[in-house]
Amino acid sequence: MNPFTRTLLEQLKDRRLVEFVVHWDSLEALVIRVYKEKTASEADEREYSDLRLWLQKKFPGWQAHFQPYWQKARIAGELARQDPFTDLLAVPRAGGFIHNRRAMQTLPAARQALNEFLVDRIEQKKG
Repeated sequence: MNPFTRTLLEQLKDRRLVEFVVHWDSLEALVIRVYKEKTASEADEREYSDLRLWLQKKFPGWQAHFQPYWQKARIAGELARQDPFTDLLAVPRAGGFIHNRRAMQTLPAARQALNEFLVDRIEQKKG
């Protein structure tokens, strides 16, 4: 898991949120691995299919919460115009991340939105 995200999650006791972040982290790791290796194995395809299905089912419950954060994030130097989570989940197969520079540029915007959301949740909890 992303170290900064892990530190933030340790301050929250929201099981649903932790579960979402763990799945998102797995997706992020898979995207990076497939991009770097320039191949998607059968195991990668199965893993992506499972992750994508789970995230597509759970993401709608978080989508509105993340929206104000991703709208401030940048993708390839420009303000995000679309939801980076939705964009990444729209890729139908793990093989779709091979040579997919746009996906790699989109990952940081999703991570930024997620982390900023977590920071605000922590602040609200303290509040």
